[in-house]
Amino acid sequence: MAHPKRKISKQRRDKRRTHYKASTSTMYSCPNCATPVLYHRVCEECGQYRGKQAIAQQANA
Repeated sequence: MAHPKRKISKQRRDKRRTHYKASTSTMYSCPNCATPVLYHRVCEECGQYRGKQAIAQQANA
């Protein structure tokens, strides 16, 4: 394997990595209860997914 002849400085390394950014996840509002939900996930508030009941809701204690 090839090895660098000189150490790459932290500044040079970090300049190269400036374009690697974490993007925010796309959210939508649940059509049933209007809470923000991640795409392709069941709504945690009402338990619906794509207009159908996916999870039975538990009674709050």
